[in-house]
Amino acid sequence: MTKVAGIDCGTNSIRLILAQGEGGKISSFCKQMKVVRLGENLEKTGQISEQALRRAFAATEEYARQIEGFGAQRVRFVATSASRDAKNSDVFADGVEKILGVRPEVIPGTQEAHLSFVGALSGPEPDFPALIVDIGGGSTEFILGDRSGQKSLSTKMGSVRFTERYFPGEDGIDLRSGACERARERTRELIRAADAEVDLSRTRSLLGVAGTSNTVMAMALGLSYDNQEALDKAVLTCEEMIAACEKMATMTVGERAHLPYMPSGREDIIGAGALIWKEIVAAVQEKSGIESVRCSSRDILDGIALSLL
Repeated sequence: MTKVAGIDCGTNSIRLILAQGEGGKISSFCKQMKVVRLGENLEKTGQISEQALRRAFAATEEYARQIEGFGAQRVRFVATSASRDAKNSDVFADGVEKILGVRPEVIPGTQEAHLSFVGALSGPEPDFPALIVDIGGGSTEFILGDRSGQKSLSTKMGSVRFTERYFPGEDGIDLRSGACERARERTRELIRAADAEVDLSRTRSLLGVAGTSNTVMAMALGLSYDNQEALDKAVLTCEEMIAACEKMATMTVGERAHLPYMPSGREDIIGAGALIWKEIVAAVQEKSGIESVRCSSRDILDGIALSLL
């Protein structure tokens, strides 16, 4: 068995997977997440702030100790949306390399999409062509296809990006507000771009990966966010998912924080993420005629681990 470690650093969180496997398959793994908000105010300043760098480096130091204790034979660190956008991403990469001994790969959206698709397919297999949607803090990836090939588009919409742009300081989103309408129109514009690239009408199953979709699914079913096996098997109608998204978006930050399935550090940005997911589910249902939606705990982090096996 080969021991590997993968780190995914996005706009909101930095996550670690420690896995064992062989022959391109994972046999056992454990995951961790820390919210570092690397992309905080990035859209305004164009740079990763000193505070965000400190948070990210502190998390990396802790992960480095765990990786050493685990005895990982191969390590890969992938950085996505915030690092792609930041003018000072080299400062971040230099700091991580000094701590970990491995330089972060700032990957393009196409590669992020591919890793997310590969990771998602390591869980329960969907009907093909499958549309995998990965809503992150700074970007959302649309990947449609099967094991033999995919089309994808990475878009600049995410829970942190849209919270800062449309809902700064929000404490429950008013679905009738001008800000919500502007966010909705921008989301629909980017969904149309995704449709032009991947053809959403070909979708036979819709699968949401990463924090937003999984947390909304947990709320709809009253499941623990840590009960990933149950979440992976769960199915909601599109209407049920849309209703759950609206409920999540309109809750106050304090109400979200007290939910047993809300990961700490997601409560102040998931409202915007839920609105993005709602619009995607509705658009895909209209285009393709699908009636249900699933979520998966397997995502880019699993894809990173698989790339090392």
